[in-house]
Amino acid sequence: MSTPQPLTDSSALTANRARANKDDLFLHVAAMDELQDRLQSVNRTFTAPAVVNGYSNFWGNQIPNAVSVADTDLLELDQNAHDLVIHAMSLHWANDPVGQIIQCKRALQNDGLFLAVCFGGQTLHELRACLGQAEIEIMGGLSPRIAPMAELRDMGGLLQRAGLALPVADVANLNVTYRDIWHLMHDLRAMGETNALMSRQRKATPRAVFERANTLYCETFPAKDGGITATFDLLFLAGWAPDDSQPKPLRPGSAAQRLADALGTQENPLSD
Repeated sequence: MSTPQPLTDSSALTANRARANKDDLFLHVAAMDELQDRLQSVNRTFTAPAVVNGYSNFWGNQIPNAVSVADTDLLELDQNAHDLVIHAMSLHWANDPVGQIIQCKRALQNDGLFLAVCFGGQTLHELRACLGQAEIEIMGGLSPRIAPMAELRDMGGLLQRAGLALPVADVANLNVTYRDIWHLMHDLRAMGETNALMSRQRKATPRAVFERANTLYCETFPAKDGGITATFDLLFLAGWAPDDSQPKPLRPGSAAQRLADALGTQENPLSD
């Protein structure tokens, strides 16, 4: 049986990240702020954290005393070594997202916390639509340019598949205004988030495609005060390594009081 082609070209992703400018990682800053808010809501002091990431020059300094680990297919995490593992802004490039989460879970101590943040949902849907239409009009075909983005429900399901307890998934929607499509692509390049798909087109794209895409973008997704709007959805995932101390759901039928009595309402049986 043939091995399926990986989604991400790791060499291209590494090269893209090497060209990134750490001063332009404003979305990583926003992600870190959101993660800090979530950590502050947890009544726990973490003494052995680890951060899985593709930008150690940024994320390696965000969590005090954290071990910084590259987001390779096989994570260099010791089993049962950490009480907190954060997967930071790289899960959307993973060839095996559930495998990444499972590896993080194995690195957690009992009742350890897993947190992740990545792009997903409607991220860059405007750019995807305009580039796709422009390419079809001018070149008569379509090539992969933007990584497929997972929906919140799908990512939440990965937590359960990985065996994490008390899973929670939510999203922060960010809308950013740019002058034009070239301004947006410059920002993506500065963040190391340009095309690293294994199935990407390897030859240069005619400038006419981008000019047409810019026209479509300005017509279809204009910003209120001029320019264009780009959507970035930050998906946040949280789950705990199972432990006997964690709350458990009651066995069905074990309630000592009827729900109707607790709510003070009349219970009306359904007819047969």
